[in-house]
Amino acid sequence: MHIEPLRPEEIRDAELLELIRRCEELGVPDSLFPRILARAPAHAKALLRALLLSHTEGNVDHRLKEIIRVRLARIAGDPYFGGLRSAQAMQAGLDEETIAAGSGKFEDDPRFTAAEKWALRYAREMYLNPETVDAAFYDEGKKHYTEAQIMELGAFIAFHYGMQAFARTLGARPLPRNEG
Repeated sequence: MHIEPLRPEEIRDAELLELIRRCEELGVPDSLFPRILARAPAHAKALLRALLLSHTEGNVDHRLKEIIRVRLARIAGDPYFGGLRSAQAMQAGLDEETIAAGSGKFEDDPRFTAAEKWALRYAREMYLNPETVDAAFYDEGKKHYTEAQIMELGAFIAFHYGMQAFARTLGARPLPRNEG
């Protein structure tokens, strides 16, 4: 760990403590990343509010967002976010096999709808080949999603990939399940 997290008893800000609790409840992130961010409480609160909003709210299925989030962590080479799982997505029926399929060769996988395949391509292409995300690509997306949903996915992809690259630079690893 390149920057040590604050101990829970060192965090006094009630809103920040509530955001950390919500993150722990979701499972993404566990308390480690928020406790590192807590060294800058105002920034921690803004980032955690955005993280929770992008992942748990909106009009795109949470399970699909979870698959995309893990896919992005794997692209980023981030073992911290790649090792965490959303309790909400798992309770909704998402399993590790589907996550693995979404992180691999999903194009011909019958588990995914045409809309989900487009969203998975969007996540991949935005970071590996952004020049392919052009008007035609978005026109294809509009066959499956509203423009608001496309913006939700785009913001989610951009935000989470950035957070994962940041976590990777910190040397973060998921906490054992009994720590918090």
